[in-house]
Amino acid sequence: MSDRIQQLSPRLANQIAAGEVVERPASVIKELLENSLDAGATRLEVDVDSGGIKRIRIRDNGKGIDKEDLALALARHATSKIHALEDLESVATLGFRGEALASISSVARLQLTSSRDESGKGWQVSAEGREMQAQLAPAAHPRGTTVDVRDLFFNTPARRKFLRTEKTEFNRIDDTVKRLALSRFDVSISLRHNGKGVHNLRAGSGRVEMERRVAQLCGPAFMQNALHIEVERSGLRLWGWVAEPAFSRSQADLQFFYVNGRAIRDKVVSHAVRRAFADVLYHGRHPAFVLYLELDPASVDVNVHPTKHEVRFRDSRLVHDFLFGSLHRALADVRPGQREEREQPETETVSGIAAGEFAGQQKMPLSSRPSPGDLQQQMQNYGTLHQPYTGVAEAAPPASSQSGAAAQRLPSWSSAVPGSSALPPETSEEETPPLGYALAQLHGIYILAQNEQGLIVVDMHAAHERIVYEQMKAAHAAGGVRAQPLLVPVSLAVSQREADCFEERTEVFTVLGFVLQRAGPETLLVRQVPTMLHGAPVEQLVRDVLSDLLAQGGSDRIGERINEILSTMACHGSVRANRRLTLPEMNALLRDMERTERSGQCNHGRPTWTQVKLADMDKWFMRGQ
Repeated sequence: MSDRIQQLSPRLANQIAAGEVVERPASVIKELLENSLDAGATRLEVDVDSGGIKRIRIRDNGKGIDKEDLALALARHATSKIHALEDLESVATLGFRGEALASISSVARLQLTSSRDESGKGWQVSAEGREMQAQLAPAAHPRGTTVDVRDLFFNTPARRKFLRTEKTEFNRIDDTVKRLALSRFDVSISLRHNGKGVHNLRAGSGRVEMERRVAQLCGPAFMQNALHIEVERSGLRLWGWVAEPAFSRSQADLQFFYVNGRAIRDKVVSHAVRRAFADVLYHGRHPAFVLYLELDPASVDVNVHPTKHEVRFRDSRLVHDFLFGSLHRALADVRPGQREEREQPETETVSGIAAGEFAGQQKMPLSSRPSPGDLQQQMQNYGTLHQPYTGVAEAAPPASSQSGAAAQRLPSWSSAVPGSSALPPETSEEETPPLGYALAQLHGIYILAQNEQGLIVVDMHAAHERIVYEQMKAAHAAGGVRAQPLLVPVSLAVSQREADCFEERTEVFTVLGFVLQRAGPETLLVRQVPTMLHGAPVEQLVRDVLSDLLAQGGSDRIGERINEILSTMACHGSVRANRRLTLPEMNALLRDMERTERSGQCNHGRPTWTQVKLADMDKWFMRGQ
């Protein structure tokens, strides 16, 4: 290393810049496709050979580049997308830094051909690695631009050896194309690898066309289990599709989130989504979604990272609360019979809970539906099982004893409505409840019921657990947070920054039943705690809340801890396996499920019921074949 300071050569500066934006072939494709979209293209053709290492060719029908600007397009810090500092505060394009083409051409052999009109006459500029001397020549080309990149990293072997196998690199390219295709439904996109077609996506702006593309890229099972949401509030708009919790994944491979059309990864977004699914997702599982957030471009900074995968919101708390509230309500509103009807693929079969279907998704032919008379012959009676739960444990025993107390006060399952000899009323086909009417109990665990579509199977403990949990949460919220003072205050040694944070956000603790007092520059005293948290590790909980407040401006730890206790109480207070139920009790549970939020999953995220359609049972026995 020399002691003298000297200016880097343009070639070396470009190769350093290439390290920021050109990590692998997928990075090249991302930058080039974004340029095409910014140029107004409505058709994109992507051809790659050998996982993009040997060749990448992208052709678009955008507005093209003038002959005079072609050589300049390969220069560093050259762009048509921003002209003043104010433009950076409200970026409306996908790319804008003006480094992509220069960076790519510094580590590959690049050829750019473009035309501004339909005459078929265009111009071509070439640049190759070390020299980077742009050479201009006439070339035949329709309106638009073609970028041909060959031999990526041919002059930087140290970078090339870090590339993976052809299959791995192509999978990354495929993921990049998918993410971009989901951001622009109005653009036709084709992808070919080694001459073989992989995707051929037609453009469309209607919801049917959009859902067709989502199904092509995320799989038809995703769309069959997806809820369409559209919420607008406080200058924010969220729309897209989120899969029901039963369609959870073992990894986060079906999560697409866009901010003003740009695919991003953001901690604020991730936390809001995770919180929305907290009550309904099985441990270790990941939600699936394709969501779009639209807001004023001036409210989000997209220049945080060279690859623009990350953003920074001006008001992150507003965005977080809006995302959480919108998704939380969408999931809570899903009840049996409230789903939109969807066409199921003929090849799909239902097996156990894997399909994750919900009742009411598809109407059966009239000839296949059970008649009211059939139901009456198979039923004894039905009625209301119990009155809604109206209270929670009142004082301060530990969680385990609270659970037992709550269970003792739960209404008895055996107290069915008098008049058990009554039959279901005469109903028309349209009046049959979504979960139908109970037929029998299987092994003391499952309720078997019949609805218009076929057979309903309900895990009675899981279903009752959710019902009791939601009732307890509602009662807890209506009655406020009961708290109790500590005989001996708990002293906490904290940093001065944490103590200052507490004084600025005292209301976070007060609203949830905590009373804290600053006793010194680095000391806090806990004088009162929520009754529900008696016996819980209060010191660690307070520290975690302060950490959340400093890191993200808010915290949900106290509320989550209270919900955990309520969930435990509901679990112990719910009907257990091998409890023999009468038909009225089974039907009362089905009706409660139809009224209860999030009744599709228990407190631990397991499905509570599934639908087996009559058509699928016919296939089992080869009826009609």
